[in-house]
Amino acid sequence: TMSEWNALAYDTGYSFVWKHGIGVLDMLNPQPDERILDLGCGTGHLTHQISQAGAEVVGIDSAPDMIDAARRAYPHLRFEVADAADYVADAPFDAVFSNAALHWMRPPSRIAAHIAAALKPGGRLVAEMGGHGNIQAILDALYPALRAVGYESPKELNPWYFPSIGEYAALLERDGLAARFATLFDRPTRLEGGEAGLRHWL
Repeated sequence: TMSEWNALAYDTGYSFVWKHGIGVLDMLNPQPDERILDLGCGTGHLTHQISQAGAEVVGIDSAPDMIDAARRAYPHLRFEVADAADYVADAPFDAVFSNAALHWMRPPSRIAAHIAAALKPGGRLVAEMGGHGNIQAILDALYPALRAVGYESPKELNPWYFPSIGEYAALLERDGLAARFATLFDRPTRLEGGEAGLRHWL
């Protein structure tokens, strides 16, 4: 479950996850005095960068270990342990930002509804997430391996949601969000850790 995230391992072994999000911040273009929600904030590094623009930012994540690490690193910022599927904002936001997190959040239709509800009229969602075909080579190898050790329906163990652009745009539009820009791009990423790298990642 998300509560089993290890914040130290995330920051040391998989820092590429949040570092790739720096480019998404350019699209967010946070402004002074804007109120911004960082959805799935992890250990808070991008939350902090958003705050550097003078925005009021709230970071939420369902993993207590991640939030504890974020609070230690950035005690002046507001972080909350919260599930995006249940989160209700205490005041509307100018923007919702999310990096490498939406593909973990279920059910996606409920997440989209909560994002829409959290935004002011005319507010914006700027997000990066795993898209259609993400980690497919790993899944193609993993499913037969799971079946070989006794799992009859290994796809049911898949915790991820990797939609196509059309699928996700339609989902957002059902809740009144207009999809203005979306792109699907390849980003090959080498797993660290030698022979045990895939084991640790899994």
